Amino acid sequence: MFSEIRAVFSRRCLLQNTALEVFMANRTSVMFNFPDQATVKKVVYSLPRVGVGTSYGLPQARRISLATPRQLFKSSNMTQRWQRREISNFEYLMFLNTIAGRTYNDLNQYPVFPWVLTNYESEELDLTLPGNFRDLSKPIGALNPKRAVFYAERYETWEEDQTPPCHYNSHYSTSASTLRWLVRIEPFTTFFLNTNDNKFDHADRTFSAIARSWRNCQRDTSDVKELIPEFYYLPEMFVNSNGYDLGARDDGAAVCDVELPPWAKKPEDFVRINRMALESEFVSCQLHQWIDLIFGYKQRGPEAARALNVFHYLTYEGSVALDSIADPLLREKLPDPYFIRDPYTFLLNSSFIKAMEVQIQCFGQTPSQLLLEPHPPQAPPCTCVSFRRAPSCLRTRCSRT
Repeated sequence: MFSEIRAVFSRRCLLQNTALEVFMANRTSVMFNFPDQATVKKVVYSLPRVGVGTSYGLPQARRISLATPRQLFKSSNMTQRWQRREISNFEYLMFLNTIAGRTYNDLNQYPVFPWVLTNYESEELDLTLPGNFRDLSKPIGALNPKRAVFYAERYETWEEDQTPPCHYNSHYSTSASTLRWLVRIEPFTTFFLNTNDNKFDHADRTFSAIARSWRNCQRDTSDVKELIPEFYYLPEMFVNSNGYDLGARDDGAAVCDVELPPWAKKPEDFVRINRMALESEFVSCQLHQWIDLIFGYKQRGPEAARALNVFHYLTYEGSVALDSIADPLLREKLPDPYFIRDPYTFLLNSSFIKAMEVQIQCFGQTPSQLLLEPHPPQAPPCTCVSFRRAPSCLRTRCSRT
């Protein structure tokens, strides 16, 4: 019923502005993709005048539903509310994801959240120690100095004339990485099996331990994954409650529930402590720098290059206009990317347009860029801007005992 519609957001599909997401009063939503942007506008003007809802301090007008993500960011009062600490870090990150086009209804554009902790080995986790927190001013790929040198050299010695240079061949958020995080719960188990000939992945590639996943994204040059929001609220994702046979690793260990850090007795403990870390003073003082990398001025261009934050050019909005390619031979129907077993081989044997679509679908999409200048820090001014100094305003210790 139209009376149940509470918000209407413009969305992208294959980096093209041809989709809409409609949010209902019962907290469900549905996403539609249309033939072109003109159709999107017609649909918006046929729907109730709800804008993007009442949460962001924006007028309930159809023009707001058609506004660009950058316009929504500038017009909303959410940044000021976050600076005044009226909303949590989690709420603010969800706001940024939502207006930047990230949605639970599209695995290719799933909401992205940061790793914030680095200590997944200790029996106790002291949230007053800076060494237990990640440096949020750097992308995942640049946290390990040796790996940062590898990516910098790749960028400086780029030899592929057909594509612009990049630091990373993979992305921090893809449909595949999202499915790997959520493989133990439905409907994501079914989605994963559909991508893999109805089989689970090799056990050594399955998400099996939080500490191992953190180590991989510090050492493996093909792994620069960030997290998803569920790491901060959904303990069920770490439990193999359906008893799936996820195989055994090469070391003989069977994969079942996700192995938690020693400082977390159970999944609920991990989610609670991880959320505490996200809302800690230390993260609050740095979060604007991570926002600069993912949604802001360090997302692309010279600042991104300096920050070791450049991804494949087809992950960025505006990199290609698929709807401008009129040749019907180039615009063959693309098979569902979730059923492409080997995307790399598929790319080698596909038409130009089909190859681009698979690249966009399977290998990540960067959020819409929300701001072109540094994001303001949270107020009041924090004293915990240096890794050498612990935040004096936080005294929390998390332990198994």
